[in-house]
Amino acid sequence: MIWGLTIALALSAGWIDWRTRRLPNWLTVSGFAAGIIGNSILYGWAGTKDALLGAAIPLGVLLPVVMLRGLGAGDWKLMGALGALVGREEIMHLLLATIIFAGVIAAGQMIWQKRVFVTLRNMYELVRGFFVFGLKPHPELNIYNGEAKSLPFGVAAAAATLVCWAMIVTGI
Repeated sequence: MIWGLTIALALSAGWIDWRTRRLPNWLTVSGFAAGIIGNSILYGWAGTKDALLGAAIPLGVLLPVVMLRGLGAGDWKLMGALGALVGREEIMHLLLATIIFAGVIAAGQMIWQKRVFVTLRNMYELVRGFFVFGLKPHPELNIYNGEAKSLPFGVAAAAATLVCWAMIVTGI
């Protein structure tokens, strides 16, 4: 049941993010609530703790990226909701798989749009700025710049969710 809700949330988020490049609060907050409530009903207090820890892990890991404006708040909240659904153990696999899928999508976009040099230069600028100025968003290289290219992180999360579920089902 929990994986069914997780897949439904991830696929819905992937579809919405693909079409709009935004993830609405009604989706992420309801997913978070479903994770806490579902795990509490199924597993009692232990399920509540596991769901809260599952949400806290991606929210904590991805917070610096959100603060640097490299990831949208909707994407961040989606990962928290997925963590609340699958719990602390599975969110580690799901988070890693999502990051890998996002990297593959980004590399594909970079090559498809013929922006390899520009992207590599921008990455250098971001890393240099981080070490020189600390945890501050770059004035031009962030998700709020209308000219910046974005990728649908929800699509990466949806793909990662399906792969993680398939690995559990097949016993891999």
